[in-house]
Amino acid sequence: MRQTHSENPLWPPSFSAAIFDFDDTLALTHDLWRQVDIAFLRSRGISYTPDVGRTLTMLGFAGGARWCIERYGLKDTVEEICDEWNSMGRALYATQVRLRPGAEEYLAALRSAGVPLALATTNDPDVLAAMKANVDVYGLFDAVVCAIEVGCGKDHPDIYLEAAKRISAKPGDCMVFEDLLQGICSAKRAGMKTCAVLSNNPLQDEREVVGASDCAIANWREALGTEK
Repeated sequence: MRQTHSENPLWPPSFSAAIFDFDDTLALTHDLWRQVDIAFLRSRGISYTPDVGRTLTMLGFAGGARWCIERYGLKDTVEEICDEWNSMGRALYATQVRLRPGAEEYLAALRSAGVPLALATTNDPDVLAAMKANVDVYGLFDAVVCAIEVGCGKDHPDIYLEAAKRISAKPGDCMVFEDLLQGICSAKRAGMKTCAVLSNNPLQDEREVVGASDCAIANWREALGTEK
């Protein structure tokens, strides 16, 4: 993986605060959301295409619902679509989501080193809460920020700036861990360092995310330097 530190910029940490994405960064969930997207569109007689998955991942629930209404001329309200996605997402997350190998160990190591941790996600709080028995995100992080709280998706830097604010960190002191190209670019615009996390998601352009970031990892054991 490409690095910009003399050894490993992630351990010991070359930053004093960390902001993490969840979906496809800490947990591989692209197949679950693809199921949701396909079922949602099929029920309305619409075929799923990869650009839909990319757009909805970036925009989050409310923004994605507005986009679907405008693109497909749906009669649904934003609230109705969000409720439908929430219902399907909660059912899948409650039983099927686990953290990627090494992710929890890296989070714990950062905490032991005194690095405050924030989660910045386009996912919905109800969906995150549904997986508490297997992944307690509210216990893993000092702050959790969802896109619905800032009113925009990861095509804007707002969610990262709010996450930094909640852990009392300056943007320049933060490392953002992301799988999304748009998220990486937004975090860079906010003045933050970025680490691209490769996810084996066919919608992810690995060359683009690595090229746009300060460093990159293919798995979480690389972050601690225990696997190359």
